Amino acid sequence: RLASWKVSDDFWARVEPLIPQPQRDPSKTYQRQAGGGRKPLAPRQVFEGIMYVLRTGCQWKALPKSEFGSSSSVHQYFLDWEAAGAARREAE
Repeated sequence: RLASWKVSDDFWARVEPLIPQPQRDPSKTYQRQAGGGRKPLAPRQVFEGIMYVLRTGCQWKALPKSEFGSSSSVHQYFLDWEAAGAARREAE
């Protein structure tokens, strides 16, 4: 039995195609080459971090860093994915 915020392989197979991929703006000049800087968090790890916050009701800053990585990074992914339409609320 998985913890309530863990994602099964079957569920992840359905969710993964809905996760937006990061895109570089071709009209913008970047100082670093593509792939430079910190490596991005794994999308499944980020998704499980978001599920953890939603299931437990904890604050973003309370995310266990050892399991999900930086809480501010997970929150930024959530905001980016929400802006891209991946985290839509259904009409009530």
